[in-house]
Amino acid sequence: MKDIHSGMTARVAIAASTYSATTAPPAVDLQGFNAAEIVVNIGEGGIVFSNTNKVEFVLTHSDDGSTFAPVTVKDVLGVAAVTDGIVKTLAADHPAAAAYRLGYVGTKRYLKLQAKFSGTHGTGTALAAVVIAGEGHDSPQPDQV
Repeated sequence: MKDIHSGMTARVAIAASTYSATTAPPAVDLQGFNAAEIVVNIGEGGIVFSNTNKVEFVLTHSDDGSTFAPVTVKDVLGVAAVTDGIVKTLAADHPAAAAYRLGYVGTKRYLKLQAKFSGTHGTGTALAAVVIAGEGHDSPQPDQV
C-alpha cells in the first residue's frame, strides 16, 4: 500500500456542526504545500431544499489572506461549472449523508469555503469541510491524532 499520510495535513474549512445560517469561514493557509483537495461532508438535509431554500458552497482564494476573490472553473477540479465561486449547491432533496470533493489547482496561498444559506432554514443541516493540503515541502507531516 502506498503512503499518502506522510505528505499531507488536514485543515478545518467548515467546523463540524449543524447550521441554519451562513458560516464565517477561517482562512486556510496552503504555504508549504503543492496540492489541495477540499472535502465537504453534508448530513441529511434539515429541510427540503429548493431554488429558494438552499445552501451554496462558495470557494474564494487570496494571495495575502485579507482580500479574497471567488474561484473560477479553471481553479478547481471535479466540478462542471463555477459561478461567483459557487462550487456546490444544495437546491434539491438531500435525504442521506454524503461526502463531496474537489481539487484546488489555483495559484493562491489562502482558501476560504463558506456555506451560504438562502431562504428559510428552520431546521439545521449537519455540515463539515476540510482542506487536505498535500505534497508538503517538509515531509513527513506531523500526525494529527
